[in-house]
Amino acid sequence: MNEDENNTEDLLRTFILENYLFTDDQKKLNNSDSFLDTGILDSMGILEMIYYLDEEMSIKVAPDEMIPANLDSINNLIAFIDKKTN
Repeated sequence: MNEDENNTEDLLRTFILENYLFTDDQKKLNNSDSFLDTGILDSMGILEMIYYLDEEMSIKVAPDEMIPANLDSINNLIAFIDKKTN
């Protein structure tokens, strides 16, 4: 992982931990955890994540990109953001 990916990971982890798990304990979230399968995010949470990506990272998510392969874990988000920015 390069420095940009580490920064992106930190931003995403902090956002999820603070807003959905209400903790700063990094051990509560693995990068591969499915947000939907584990109940971390529901459909409204995914929409909030999309809004966060747009507002905080200037990443636009098109309707056809709103799929679990892009948005359902920290790892998926990092790969999606990397694809969108490179």
